[in-house]
Amino acid sequence: MAAELTAERFQEDVVNASKPVLVDFWASWCGPCRALGPIVEQISEEMSDRLTVYKCNVDEESSLAQQFGIMSIPTLILFKNGEVAHQMVGSKPKAALVAELEEHL
Repeated sequence: MAAELTAERFQEDVVNASKPVLVDFWASWCGPCRALGPIVEQISEEMSDRLTVYKCNVDEESSLAQQFGIMSIPTLILFKNGEVAHQMVGSKPKAALVAELEEHL
């Protein structure tokens, strides 16, 4: 299951991570975010050997959302070696999401 990401833990959980990290920027009031949530959870379980997945509630962690210029949600950002490697905006079918992630892992 994807853990919640906080600004306090960003350095440790994302920047210093030993493998790629996928962060799902979302909000509870966002319909597409709620639709994408179960897909992100499946990816978290199925790809756990290759990446770590976190969820970041933009209402609770607005500083992180601002830091990464989140204008629309859901936004998924893939970090490699602490740097943004790829960004995906909007809800997508699982197969499309996995294919896009595979390209950047």
